[in-house]
Amino acid sequence: MPIITYRITQVFIVSNKITITESAQAHFANLLSQQAEGTNIRVFVVNPGTQSAECGVSYCPPEAIEATDTELSFEAFSAYVDELSLPFLEDAEIDYVTDKMGSQLTLKAPNAKMRKVSDDAPLLERVEYVIQTQVNPQLASHGGHLSLVKITDDGIALVQFGGGCNGCSMVDVTLKDGIEKQLLEEFSGELVAVKDATEHEQGEHSYYQ
Repeated sequence: MPIITYRITQVFIVSNKITITESAQAHFANLLSQQAEGTNIRVFVVNPGTQSAECGVSYCPPEAIEATDTELSFEAFSAYVDELSLPFLEDAEIDYVTDKMGSQLTLKAPNAKMRKVSDDAPLLERVEYVIQTQVNPQLASHGGHLSLVKITDDGIALVQFGGGCNGCSMVDVTLKDGIEKQLLEEFSGELVAVKDATEHEQGEHSYYQ
């Protein structure tokens, strides 16, 4: 029975492993104390590496453990991760947050939709990774997204807006004051500009008309 499953919309990088906070560990320990002996948890990604990726946590009885699983040991239980999900859960954090609205379990996995690239990967791959994991989650609140078309030999990144950003009257501000500034800081000395290659068509899909 799933404990929690939901669509990923946020980015929060914490470390080079899956982190389960103390409050979340206490929450899981309490839930597991009510299950059959030997039951642990499983952390997984459905449709990993795609824009429809979803993370979840479920109970994991002993008979559900696979030989290819990775076991992460915590004080009161173990978390098992399947071989396919593991690289997409790098830097993930599971937390149990309590505020005036109540308590909820949160799972933030910045690499679920696109696995982390190495620091020495080609510039195109590194820029694409930042767009997918940092830029697009912000644009998603407006129903928009950004894709990288190409990087020219002189260091200009050509990008294309889609969804609610296509035809939006604020797209130039979004590009210059937000996206370009972020990418030029991230790739200082490698990128010199970010330019819009979109053929904008204003319509009902546009966030600002």
